[in-house]
Amino acid sequence: MEHLSNDKDKKPIDNDFFEPKSAQIIKDFYDCYLNAIDPSQRKKGKHLLEQWLELVMRQITSPAVFEIYHEAVRAPFDYYRFGLDFVQPLINFAESKFLGKEYLKSIDEQLARKENVILLANHQTEPDPQIISLLLQNEHPQLAEKMIFVAGHRVISDPLAVPMSLGRNLLCIYSKKHINHPSEDKSRKIAHNQRTLKKLQELLSEGGQCIYVAPSGGRDRTNATGIPKVAPFDPVSLELFLLIAKQSRCPTHFYPLALKTFALMPPPQNVEKELGEIRQVAFTPVYLAFGQEIDLDHFPDEEGLDKQNKRIARANYVYNLVKQSYDLF
Repeated sequence: MEHLSNDKDKKPIDNDFFEPKSAQIIKDFYDCYLNAIDPSQRKKGKHLLEQWLELVMRQITSPAVFEIYHEAVRAPFDYYRFGLDFVQPLINFAESKFLGKEYLKSIDEQLARKENVILLANHQTEPDPQIISLLLQNEHPQLAEKMIFVAGHRVISDPLAVPMSLGRNLLCIYSKKHINHPSEDKSRKIAHNQRTLKKLQELLSEGGQCIYVAPSGGRDRTNATGIPKVAPFDPVSLELFLLIAKQSRCPTHFYPLALKTFALMPPPQNVEKELGEIRQVAFTPVYLAFGQEIDLDHFPDEEGLDKQNKRIARANYVYNLVKQSYDLF
């Protein structure tokens, strides 16, 4: 790993470098992270925070440019490994649960045959990709590293998120929640998304790809009583991925994936238009559940439905599969 300076005497936050709002967010996150992790890991945690802070400053002074398809940067600095090292101290592995491991054998075999796998999942925290990899890496290291995530523009635009994003394979899109803001930029964002979907089709035609997508279009939020709820899946988004999969030259398999990771880094209660969200973390168990392969052409109660209602029923069917697994935790 490329050396990042680690002057023990330097102040964690340079108030002259950051805008006041960003400086406060970073200070709060810095303290929250150190308080969350086990006291035995404080020294390591401080070192990781200082690395992260330097990477954030590097992003501000010399921003990384993400292509429509971004491949994980592993050298000269291994951003993938850094992301895992950074998130690992926040996970209570002893109480975490990983269900559906039996389905990973089929997934590995399908990918080895150069067939594709699309994981239809919910999404709860910014570091979900790192959490998934940490739970997969011992028994399925190849899948942990090679998985491609359909990512919203915020994780490649916010300097605080970029150090984690640089270490992942990403297909970068603008979600429906942000595509109209600002309104004068909408046509450019739509054109960007169209190029991303074309790239997705190219990747699926090459074969051997595992793609994670959240058909809800964003992170789950809490309900009125403060309990996180799996966000509904968008029929249009699901239909788009199904259509692209059918147009590719290689067979594509669909699996449901449920994540319960909310407590590790909860998102803001409301979808924020501007960058600069508060980040609070906690030491917590995390939960992951793969389900069996889905036949999206044939599913319960789809007989006799017109095209529009069949799309809605299909999205609800997949959503309920994910929710059923989620509710097991």
